[in-house]
Amino acid sequence: MTTSTRSTWLRALLGRGRDTSTLGSSVSAARAVELVREGAALVDVRESHEWRAGHAPQAIHVPLGRLDSAPRRLQADSPVLVVCASGMRSRSGAKTLRAAGFDAASVSGGMTAWEQAGGAVRR
Repeated sequence: MTTSTRSTWLRALLGRGRDTSTLGSSVSAARAVELVREGAALVDVRESHEWRAGHAPQAIHVPLGRLDSAPRRLQADSPVLVVCASGMRSRSGAKTLRAAGFDAASVSGGMTAWEQAGGAVRR
């Protein structure tokens, strides 16, 4: 499924059609740690082997290729932060979720930056 097709499907599923993000396209890892502590959802879009090597305990694991399954696990009225290894896949994932109406942003620097900013990692 292409990103465009996925976005259209998500908008139809959720009844939303425009970008309503207040977070911007990305946030620093330090800000992400704060936002998660305040109740933001954290979606990890890495592959399963990367997840098993270490992940944030509160993260929801949804590999980027299966992001269309994420909305039913997310609250529409809460910010959503998307993380990957370096920030590349998470930008794509956040863009897809924003197109579906979520207030979503990528975590700059990925899991390395998350851990350096004091974010917990379960191994």
